Amino acid sequence: MQYRPFGKLDFQVSALGFGAMRLPTQDGKIDEAEAAKMLHYAIDHGVNYVDTAIHYHGSNSERFLGRALKGGYRERIKLATKLFPPYVEGPQDFDRLLNEQIEKLQTDHVDFYLLHGINRRWWPKIRDLDVLDWAERAIADGRVGHLGFSFHDEYEVFEEIVDAYDKWAMCQIQYNFMNGDYQAGAKGLKYAASKGLAVVIMEPLLGGRLANAPQSVQGVWDAAPNKHAPAAWGLQWLWNQPEVSVVLSGMSTLQQVEENVASADASGAGTLTEEELTLVDRAREAYQRLGAIPCTGCGYCQPCPNGVDIPYNFKLYNDGLMYEGENPGYARWWYRFMAEAEGFEGDYHREKGQAAKCIQCQECEEKCPQSIPISEWMSIVHQVLGEGKPYGERPLR
Repeated sequence: MQYRPFGKLDFQVSALGFGAMRLPTQDGKIDEAEAAKMLHYAIDHGVNYVDTAIHYHGSNSERFLGRALKGGYRERIKLATKLFPPYVEGPQDFDRLLNEQIEKLQTDHVDFYLLHGINRRWWPKIRDLDVLDWAERAIADGRVGHLGFSFHDEYEVFEEIVDAYDKWAMCQIQYNFMNGDYQAGAKGLKYAASKGLAVVIMEPLLGGRLANAPQSVQGVWDAAPNKHAPAAWGLQWLWNQPEVSVVLSGMSTLQQVEENVASADASGAGTLTEEELTLVDRAREAYQRLGAIPCTGCGYCQPCPNGVDIPYNFKLYNDGLMYEGENPGYARWWYRFMAEAEGFEGDYHREKGQAAKCIQCQECEEKCPQSIPISEWMSIVHQVLGEGKPYGERPLR
């Protein structure tokens, strides 16, 4: 296993971290026997960072880890779990939730405690409940080793949170070779690292979608002199960047653990050649060509007078085509989520208005530098993502 600096802390973290969000299941419950094999294999082969959260697997991920880390495994790893702001109604909940989590994990402390899914809505809420003062007390009494946060919002919000507290030990961001400018992105990665924060990467393969390449993208990978699986290319691209501390993988099979451990063994910052980096660029371009709508996300079409987040709707539609083909379940889930959670002001996903709100006023179209027939596309986006119809004809105008 290769090890990397963990920010400003005196800790060398394994390149691969074990994420406990996508454990194998059987009859809707964690398959604990198989999951324990996976966890123990990872730790026995050098993984020393394990990540979970209060609500993973219906609040059972922490319970599973509490049982599976017995027999000396707990002492061999750093354990991270998370506080989920929607579960907090008042400052009294901070101690209650942490104590419950420690009990479920069958430990006396967690090494890293993250404020989870922080964004422009949840950050002010828990900040104003004095969560930082509370966390310092939890660190002082030994229940928490270090404080961090995981993040889902725009870069400007990320920078604000990083700068709000000079004792952050780490942050966790979504980042992969297709999401270099999404949410915190590469800019956030470099900014946090420059401030001495360890940067933990989540969604390195977009929830596994980058591990199963469509034919056109697989052709790019197959052209490489050095043959690797798509998942390995995605992980190596991350490990090539010195600002990345650890890459979390939410693995669901023992084979995935074995393959990712082997990939981590061969990793290192600055180890990819220019030719290999160009190959990843070509794979990204091949994915992008699968998208139907030539939206660059410039935002000139915004704001929509009816509240439609035009670039986000286009992104979901294109993501469905690029990663999921004829059955874009993931894109449809996020599209539904936009409508089901409306009214939650300031939440990164929840404030984005569905294409269904479009009234075909065409005010946006004269502003679009790509000359996209936005009003026509809005109807198609809703039919595919909102009504479950197949991808069909594209507007030609």
